[in-house]
Amino acid sequence: MSVLDYWYAVGDRFGPRMIDVAPGDRQLVERIQQRADALRQLSSRAVFDAARQLKSQVAAGASIASEAISIEAAALLQAAAHQTLGIALYDVQLLAGLILARGAIAEMHTGEGKTYTAALPAFMQYLAGRPVHIATVNAYLAGRDEQTLRPLLTALGMSVALLPEATPLTAKRQVYACDVVYGTGYEFGFDYLREQLQALSRRIAPLGRQLRSHLRGETSGQPLRGFDRTRAFVLIDEIDSVLIDEACLPLILSDRGSEAVPDAEAHRVAQELVIALIEGEDFLLDRTANKVRLTPQGLKRIHDGRTQAPAGALLRPWATYVEQALYAHWLLRKDIDYVVADQQIWLVDQYTGRIFPDRTWSDGLHQAVEAKEQVPPTAEHHAAARITRQRYFKLYGCMSGMTGTAGLGAREFWDVYRLPVVSIPLRRPSQRVEWPTRYFLDAESKWQAIVAEVAEVHRQGRPVLIGSRTIENSLLLAARLEHADVPFRLLNGKQTEDEAEVIAASGQSDAVTIATNMAGRGTDIRLGPGVEQLGGLHLVGVERHQSRRIDDQLSGRVARQGDRGSARFFMAATDELIARYEPTLAERIRGLPQSAEGSNPELDAKIEALQRRLERRHYQERRRLMSYDHWLDDIRAKLPEG
Repeated sequence: MSVLDYWYAVGDRFGPRMIDVAPGDRQLVERIQQRADALRQLSSRAVFDAARQLKSQVAAGASIASEAISIEAAALLQAAAHQTLGIALYDVQLLAGLILARGAIAEMHTGEGKTYTAALPAFMQYLAGRPVHIATVNAYLAGRDEQTLRPLLTALGMSVALLPEATPLTAKRQVYACDVVYGTGYEFGFDYLREQLQALSRRIAPLGRQLRSHLRGETSGQPLRGFDRTRAFVLIDEIDSVLIDEACLPLILSDRGSEAVPDAEAHRVAQELVIALIEGEDFLLDRTANKVRLTPQGLKRIHDGRTQAPAGALLRPWATYVEQALYAHWLLRKDIDYVVADQQIWLVDQYTGRIFPDRTWSDGLHQAVEAKEQVPPTAEHHAAARITRQRYFKLYGCMSGMTGTAGLGAREFWDVYRLPVVSIPLRRPSQRVEWPTRYFLDAESKWQAIVAEVAEVHRQGRPVLIGSRTIENSLLLAARLEHADVPFRLLNGKQTEDEAEVIAASGQSDAVTIATNMAGRGTDIRLGPGVEQLGGLHLVGVERHQSRRIDDQLSGRVARQGDRGSARFFMAATDELIARYEPTLAERIRGLPQSAEGSNPELDAKIEALQRRLERRHYQERRRLMSYDHWLDDIRAKLPEG
C-alpha cells in the first residue's frame, strides 16, 4: 500500500495530519533509478518515441498510478533530463514528483529543487491526456520555470507555453491549447472570470447578434475553446501562500468606469474632519480587530451645521465617508500597508511585504487614503466579477502543490481541499543552527542589538540576510547600518529579475542584504567561495510574524541542501505582534531587568502560543469567507435564467 492509499483509507477516521513517505515509494524510486540507468544510452529520438508509445498505452487503458507506468515515465524523464539539461533528478525530487502526480501536497524544503520536481507530475498527467497548469506566485518565477523546463518537456513530446499577462483572452487561445501552461495563479483565475463575463454577455445579447457576428467572421465573442477542458490538473507552487496566506483576498475583475471623481471633495472634507474627532467619544477604535465606527455622538457631530457633508455628489452615505477616513487615518500606515510612489497609492501585501501597484481598496477606502496623503484622486474601480481563490482552484479536476512549510497548514489543507500533506525527506541533513530569539524592553534597544550583530557577523566575512516584515522597518534599519558604516543592499518589495539576482548574491562573502520577508522567494542562494568554512549565511529576522509558517519560510532561506548557516529573530515589547495582540506580554517584557535582555525560553513558548491563537483566528476568517461564497452560489443557483 502506498502512502496515499493509506492516507485516504484512514485520513477521515484519524483526522488530518502530516504523513511520511511510505517504504513502498522509496523502493519505487530505487527501481526508477535502475530503469533510468538502462535508458541513459537511448538517443533523443528513441526517448521521444518511447514517450509516445507510453502515452498510447495509457490511452488504451493503462493507469498512470500503476507501478509499471510510473517507473517507465520517471525513467524516461531522467533520460530526457540527462540529454537536454545535463542533470539527473535526485531521489527526493522523484519522490515528491510521484506524490504530486497523485494529487497531494509535497512538503519539500527550500533549496531542494522544486522547479525540476514539477516535471514528473506534468509528464504523468500529460500521459493521461490531462492539460496541466503550473501556477506560481509571481510572473518572474513562472517565466523562469517555463524557460528552465521547456527543453525537457518538449523532448518528451509536450507542448509548453507561458501565460501572458495584460493580454486579451482571445489572444491566449493557442496558449491554453498547450499541454503544459505556466502562469501566475491569479492570471489563471482572472482568465476564468473573463470567460464567465463573455459567456454572460453572449447569454444576454440581442436575438440574432451571434449569427450576425459569425457571418461577419467576428470571433471576439466566442468562448475560449476547450477552456473547461484545460482545468483538469493544477500544480500550485508555494501552495500555502496561495491557498492560505492569500485566501482572504478574492480575485476581483474590475473596470474603472468614468475617469471623473465626483466625490473627491467629500473625501477631502472627511479627511479634514476626522482630525478633530475624539476617540472614545466620537468614534470607537479596535486595533486588534482592525475596526472603527462612529458613536451616536459622533454621528450627530458630523451632521451638524458646521461639519456636515459638502455640497456635490455623494456615492454613499456621508457617515461612510467619515468612517473610511477614520480607517485610513488610524489603521492604515504608510510604508507598512501602502507606499506613495509616482503620486499614487500602491498597496503592500502584509504577508510578503511586496508592492502591488495594480491593487486598490474598495468602497471608497482607496480614495480616502489618497485624500490623507494629498495625492491626485482616482476613480473607483467597480467589480465586474469575483471569485475566491479557494473556490477557483476547486474547479480543477485534480489539484496538487508543493511548499517548504505545508505542515503547519495540514489541517486546513485536508478540511477545505481534501489534500493530504506528505513530508519529503531532505536530500542532505540540515546544518542550520537556530540561535535563541532575543527580547528587548523597547525598539531602540532592539535596533542597536541588531546592528551590533550584523556588524560582527559581517566583520567575520560571513554574508547576512536581514528579513523585515514591513518596508518601514527595512528603511529604519538601512539608515542605522549606513550610520554604522556597514555596506548593504536594500530591496524595495517588487519581484523582478534584479531582485532575484540580489537575493541569489546574498550568499557571497561580506554581503549584507535587507529585504522584506518573502523577497526573492524561490531563488536559490548559493554560498560564495570560503563562506561555508566561515559558518555559512546568517539570517536576521527583525520581528516575528503572526504566522509561524512565515517565520519558518524566512529562516529556511539559509542552510539549503546541507550548507551551514544560522538564524536568529529579535523582538521588542513594542513589536506589533505583542503590542497589538498580547499587551499583557508587553508589560511582562518591560518588567524584566535591563540586564536580563536576551533569550528567554518562557517567552518563546508564549509567543508561539500567541501565533497559534492568531493562526486559528485567521483560519476561521477564511472559513467564513468560503461559507459566504457558497451562500452566494446557492443564491445564484436559485435565480431564474435569462
